[in-house]
This record gives sequence, structure tokens and C-alpha cells, in this order.
Amino acid sequence: MSLLVTGSIGIDTIETPHGRANDTLGGSAVYFAVAASLFNEVRMVAVVGDDFDARLFEPLGKRRIDTSGVERRTGSRTFRWHGRYAGAMNEAETVDVKLNVLAERAATIPPAFADSPYVFLANTHPAAQFEMARQMSGSKLIVCDTMNLWIQNESQALRKTLAAVNGVVLNEGEARLLTGKSNLVAAGREILAMGPRFAIIKKGEHGSLMVSKEGVFVMPAYPTTNVVDPTGCGDCFAGAMMGYLAASGRTDIAGVRSAMARGSVVASFVIESFSITSLHSATAADVESRLRELRAMAAYE
Repeated sequence: MSLLVTGSIGIDTIETPHGRANDTLGGSAVYFAVAASLFNEVRMVAVVGDDFDARLFEPLGKRRIDTSGVERRTGSRTFRWHGRYAGAMNEAETVDVKLNVLAERAATIPPAFADSPYVFLANTHPAAQFEMARQMSGSKLIVCDTMNLWIQNESQALRKTLAAVNGVVLNEGEARLLTGKSNLVAAGREILAMGPRFAIIKKGEHGSLMVSKEGVFVMPAYPTTNVVDPTGCGDCFAGAMMGYLAASGRTDIAGVRSAMARGSVVASFVIESFSITSLHSATAADVESRLRELRAMAAYE
């Protein structure tokens, strides 16, 4: 079934202990789409400026990604982010950010994409997310992401969005900030009271936690020692998760559990290089191989 993602496309400069990558392809919609395309076709809705080099999109053309919903806006400039990781690389320091086109009006969903049954609202202003959710209200499953900036400065708009979606994916710091709860299970239950049917809390190298009315579920991360650049890891987790759900046609909590396993595995590929290089070279067979390993690691009887 068709999967739509709306989010950012950016040009990134990344510094880690392993080196520096200048002017690479980034953005939440890009990482999500490449990960999801391992399982299903993806429709991308986003905006770039007229400075965007179309050659950056060449790797996407080799995947099941429809970029016809990407608007190239005359007179605008593409979103840019410069981030730096140090030590264990658990969190990025923003060196510089230029919102550029992201500070303007949101992208428009093309009429041909309006029938998408699966929708992911990647991180952007919650008012824009709400408008997208309203336009796609007939979809089977709508899931969103968010970040500290919106939790701190746009809390009412974010709560309005959370009431309009079926699920939310966020990291542990964001979950605590949003709810004021230090315990993640309690935080997840507080988020459910805001409207979503499930809340998935990402814990980095410690995996992820889902809280739903059906209970609590814990998914370990796929352990890898080759960590080069964690940028986009969370977006890839969400992309693989939603790609699997769209491919299987499922929306039930048991299906989401299985989808989270795919998210953990696919996220392990993107961190092995700068930008989408390692993720783009991963195949369905590579994913299945790591999934078998993850199953074996998680078995206890």
C-alpha cells in the first residue's frame, strides 16, 4: 500500500570523530524514504530551494521513491544544517542551522498522493503537521515525529497534532520534556492520554520502547561497532517501520512490534557511513540477515 512522507530535505555538513562530510544530502524525509523503500514504494512531499543540486537526488532514483511531490521553490534556499558529534556520539551539537525554505509555507500534497493509506509526518512545525493530518484524515495510519524545539515553544500546536494522529515516534529526552515524567513507561502513558494509539520512544543504542493500550513492548537495538555518523538514525528507524507496515497492510499493535524490529535493523546501516551511503547500498537480503541475528540475540528460552 502507498506510503507518504512529508518532512525536510536538507544539505548537511557533519563532523564526527571519524571525519567530516561537507554539503551532503540530508533531511528527515530523505532518510525516512530511503529506509522505507527497502520494503515499499514511498511518496515524498517536501520543499527545496532553487539552489538545490538535482544530482543529489540520483541515489533516490534507484529506489522506489516518487519525488514528484518535491517542490523546487523559486527565490528560496534549501534548508542547511551543520552538526558535530563527539565522544560516544549520542547527541549532535548544532554548529549552524539555516531554516531557509522551512521557514516558509509548508509543502502541498499533490492530488495524486491524496489516497495514501499510510502517512508519516516527519519532524517539522506541528501546525504544518496538523494541516497535513487534516488533509489525510482518511488514511489508515498516520504517525508523526517531533523535537525539543516544538515541545518547548509550540506545545499547544503539538498537542493538537497528537490528537489527530494514530502514533508518535520520539526520543527519550523529548518524551520526558513533553510529559514531565522521568519514567519512560509513565511518559508513554501520558502521551497516550493526548490522543495517539501508541507512542514509540527511541533510546539510541539501548533500543526502543512502545507504550500502547495493549501494554509495553521493548525492542533492542541491533548492536554494531562501526558507528561513523548517527545522523538520520531515528528517521531511518521510522522509515523502515512504516515501510514494513505499508507493505504488509497492517496497523495492529502486533504488526507495529514486528515493524520496530525492522526499524532497529535498518537504523544499524545508516550509522556506518556519512549521509545515506551505507543505507543506500543495503539490500533486502542484508536486512533479513541482520533481522535473523537480532531474533537470535533477543531469544532467551
